[in-house]
Amino acid sequence: MMDNQPKITRIAVKVGSNVLTRPDGTLDVTRMSALTDQVADLYKRGVEVILVSSGAVASGRSEVTPVKKIDSVEQRQLFSAVGQAKLINRYYELFREHHITVGQVLTTKENFGSRGHYLNQKHCMTVMLENGIIPIVNENDTISVTELMFTDNDELSGLIASMMDAQLLIILSNIDGIYNGSPSDPSAQVIREIAPGMDLEEYVQQSKSSFGRGGMITKTRIARKVADEGITVIIANGRREHILTDIVQREQSRLTAGSEGLAATEGFADLPYTRFIPSTTPVSSVKKWIAHSDGFAKGEIHLNESATRLLAEEKPMSILPVGITAVEGEFEKDDIIRVIGSHGELIGVGKAAYSAAQAATVIGKRGEKPVIHYDYLYIE
Repeated sequence: MMDNQPKITRIAVKVGSNVLTRPDGTLDVTRMSALTDQVADLYKRGVEVILVSSGAVASGRSEVTPVKKIDSVEQRQLFSAVGQAKLINRYYELFREHHITVGQVLTTKENFGSRGHYLNQKHCMTVMLENGIIPIVNENDTISVTELMFTDNDELSGLIASMMDAQLLIILSNIDGIYNGSPSDPSAQVIREIAPGMDLEEYVQQSKSSFGRGGMITKTRIARKVADEGITVIIANGRREHILTDIVQREQSRLTAGSEGLAATEGFADLPYTRFIPSTTPVSSVKKWIAHSDGFAKGEIHLNESATRLLAEEKPMSILPVGITAVEGEFEKDDIIRVIGSHGELIGVGKAAYSAAQAATVIGKRGEKPVIHYDYLYIE
C-alpha cells in the first residue's frame, strides 16, 4: 500500500551568529558539527534543507586585526571576506564526512529587487536541491553597503523560505523562543504558539545579538510575514541537543495527525519553542515576492478614505486611479511601489502598471485601468 500521508519534504533553517560562535567570537566547531549531523540526518530521511548561516563576520573578526581604524561597513567587508571562506570550508569538511555535497550561495538585497533576479536565484537553488546539494546561503557582506544590507539573516531566511516554497522555516537563536516576560526572569515562559494577529508588543525584547545585527523584534516581524504566506515558522534554541531533528519530527507528527491530533505532542512535552501558526489562504509566487519587496519600493501612491477603508476590510480589489490622491517618487511600469492610506499609514506594496508620470495624469479619474492589479498587490 502506498503511503499517502502528508510529509515535510523541504525546510529552511537559519542559524544565528550566537549559535555558531563562542563568547570570544571564534567558531564553535563542536556546535557546528552537531548541527551538521542533524541536517545530514534530515537529508538522509528525504528532507531537503536550505541552510541560511550567519557567522562569517564573527569568524573573520577572530582572524584579522585591522592595521588602521576603519568604519563599521569596512569592518564587515574585511571580516566577512576572510570569515566566509573559513565558514564555508568548515561546513564543506563537516558535510563531507556524511558524503553530502554543499554549495555556497552568496546574495545581496539587490538580488531580490527585480523579478528576474529573484527567479534566477530560485532556479539556481532548485537545481542544487534536485542534484542532492545542500545550499548554504549568506549575505555577501563584502559588497553590501549599509542602505542595501538585509536587516539581518532573519530577513534573508524569510525571503529564502518564501522563494523556495519551504513548508517550514526554523530560526535558531540562543534562546528557546519568545517569552511572556524577560528570558532572564525564572518565572517567564516560552509562548508555544502564536496565532495571526496576536499582540506581542509587550513581550518582544529590544536586545540584539552580540555578533549579529538582529533581535527578537526582527525575528517576530519576519516570522509573522512568512506565516501569513502559509509557511510554519519556528523560533528555537540552536544550542539544544537534537533540536532540528526533534522539531521536524514533532511537526511531521502534527502534519500527519492534523492540527488537533494528540500525536503531535506525544514525547515532546519538554521541547520548548515558539511556533507561528501558518495561514491556510494560498499565496501566489508573485505575491510572495512582492510581500518581501517593501525595501525595494521606488515610489508610492496615496489613497483617499474610501479606498483606504475598502483595503482595510481586506476586500479583494485592484487599486484604481479614482481612489488615488497623490503619486510620489520616480518609478517605471513594473517597479514596486508602496500604497499609503489616507492617514499616512503603510497599507501594502504592489507592482505598478503605470510609470509615475503616467499615474499622475489619471489621478482621481474613473474608467481607467488599475494602477496596481489585485494579483500584484500585497496588503501588510
